[in-house]
Amino acid sequence: MKDREIIVGVTGGIAAYKSAALCSRFVKSGARVHVILTEGAAKFITPLTFQSITKHPVAVDVFDETDPSVIQHIHLADLADVFVVAPATADILAKAAWGLADDMLSTTLLATRSPVIFAPAMNVHMFGHPAVQENIARLRARGCVIVDPGEGPLACGYTGKGRMAEPDEIAEVVEAVLNRRRDFADVRVLVTAGATWEPFDPVRILSNRSTGKMGYAVAEAARDRGATVTLVAGPGELRSPEGVRLIRVETALEMRDAVLANLPMHDVLIKAAAVSDYRPAVVHPSKVKKAEGPLTVELVRNPDILMEVSRHRRPDQVIVGFAAETEDVEKNALEKLRRKSLDYIVANDVSMAGAGFAVDTNIVTIYGRDGTALALPPLSKREVADRLLDVIRDTPGKVGAGS
Repeated sequence: MKDREIIVGVTGGIAAYKSAALCSRFVKSGARVHVILTEGAAKFITPLTFQSITKHPVAVDVFDETDPSVIQHIHLADLADVFVVAPATADILAKAAWGLADDMLSTTLLATRSPVIFAPAMNVHMFGHPAVQENIARLRARGCVIVDPGEGPLACGYTGKGRMAEPDEIAEVVEAVLNRRRDFADVRVLVTAGATWEPFDPVRILSNRSTGKMGYAVAEAARDRGATVTLVAGPGELRSPEGVRLIRVETALEMRDAVLANLPMHDVLIKAAAVSDYRPAVVHPSKVKKAEGPLTVELVRNPDILMEVSRHRRPDQVIVGFAAETEDVEKNALEKLRRKSLDYIVANDVSMAGAGFAVDTNIVTIYGRDGTALALPPLSKREVADRLLDVIRDTPGKVGAGS
């Protein structure tokens, strides 16, 4: 953590006293620590305590601009290498999840582009409330890290899950996030995402249910870990990720051309797109009108992009495919892994709740050509992306830390 800039947000809960120990640990590790207190937190522990530990002014009021050369909440947001909120009350989780900004902490959170880590602390029933859990899930899906609270006696008299994680545990997560951001710094990653549109006429297309969420999560995770990222994406409504080179395509043929053109300049290809296997043989120049009886449409095979990639790849490149299956998941995934000479394939049963298209979570198994199989529990797609990048990073003889 030496010389890293850490912003610590402290909210109004009895666990605020633990935050002083957390800040002390960061300072002893060589980090520069800047603290933001909510008005509620200041009733539990004074700004002077944190100022004495960090040797930096403590921010409380968004309108208290002590340095006329900067706007304080923007300055702190830009300064952050990582942003930690500990304790994180139900209130700040809700504000962060829905983009509210009515005090110094929530305003700065909305402005930062750094990784954000929340360490929730509250009553056991509050923590288990569906609204709080939905907000936590929303934050996780956005890429925030949640350090789950521990179980035990709570200040309110109840016993259960709600105690803020211990400072050492939170610090370990912070250190892992800071290190994670650098482990792909010299790696160029090419990602595909979303569906393709195969036109039938000016009105109708042949496509599938993919929204691109998994591929976008991979691109964002690789970017945040320092990679140079190119994202080849089919049509969709997802916002273009900042700091990522985006190539828009519509058809499978356009995606094939974009992937093959960019493959030589990249070290890793992660092909998360759901490319249409077939396209109409004839594209009608005007709308085909409805008529009596059935309509027969001749389909032709689209090129298999991964098969072509396997013929053009360099030995040091890592190639990852995805297998969205509804039956015989392992068998079909392993056959695809072997036939297309992939390094890894990420397989999921899209008929399972929480593992299909248009949701923020996924349930996958990552199969390797060396016979390994990493089965992951239900996770946000961003967390799945990071676990996949961990596997790629540790591939022997390839790019990244494992080379």
